[in-house]
Amino acid sequence: MNLYQNPRQAASADPTDWENELADAIEAAFTSGAWELGALVAQLNASRVRPRDGGSWTSERFLATVRELGG
Repeated sequence: MNLYQNPRQAASADPTDWENELADAIEAAFTSGAWELGALVAQLNASRVRPRDGGSWTSERFLATVRELGG
């Protein structure tokens, strides 16, 4: 019996460089104490990682991106 799960076990491909950078930026935001969505979005906007289509992060854009990546 496998007690450990692979966090990407359902993924069909390896993460892109942008996905890895986004994950790093989210982890850094959590580490700095950004637990609320607004604080997380603010930290992402302070990072160098931009949404795929450019511009700034908003709560709606972040949630849509997470849904897309998780789907």
